[in-house]
Amino acid sequence: MNISGALSVLKREFPAISVSKVRFLEDQGLVSPHRTPSGYRRYSLADVERLRFALAAQRDSFLPWKVIRERLTELDAGGAELPAPGARVVTEDGELLAAPSASGRLTTDQVAEQAGCSVERVVALAGAGLIIADASRKFPAGVVAIVRLADELAEYGIDDRHLRTLRSAADRQLDLVEQIVAPVRSQRTGPSASGSRAKAHTMAADLARSLTALHTALLKSGIDRLE
Repeated sequence: MNISGALSVLKREFPAISVSKVRFLEDQGLVSPHRTPSGYRRYSLADVERLRFALAAQRDSFLPWKVIRERLTELDAGGAELPAPGARVVTEDGELLAAPSASGRLTTDQVAEQAGCSVERVVALAGAGLIIADASRKFPAGVVAIVRLADELAEYGIDDRHLRTLRSAADRQLDLVEQIVAPVRSQRTGPSASGSRAKAHTMAADLARSLTALHTALLKSGIDRLE
């Protein structure tokens, strides 16, 4: 299919997707559509599913494009496990390599399995307020990364009590992000109403990446002063 056809498929799940976004993903090496002799791009089903994989992984788990590209490479080699809930990849012959979960939410057992820890560890982190379940006692996919990082920090003697300050800081940043995207999310009339929530989610993800990058830069600057 041409790029318009690919966009029509992707817009069902990603209303804010655009031609420029697809071009950007191509520049990131996430997809390489076939070129006709006249230079036009032609997208296969596998190409569209790779794009959907990348967009879902970034939206649901806030993964950087470099990591998403690495996971796609692992899937191409046939050596990767499920890369991220809500993401999937289909080969040229239509084989489904990774399928999304029904709700995009994980049980305590599923979090423990994907994070490589005990169920008791997940329960302890939830009790400390570092990961938060919904009313059905299920967790968003992103908590897997939190559990893994908490365990890495525990190896340095940083316990859950110390991590509560990071949770509080993250919540304050989330409040800031919500204030910024609220006007976009609240659009209910006009031609952009149907894509307002998707646009707000994309904006929030971009803000999260920038805030994370700033936090990392501030930490590195402080470490430099320790030398």
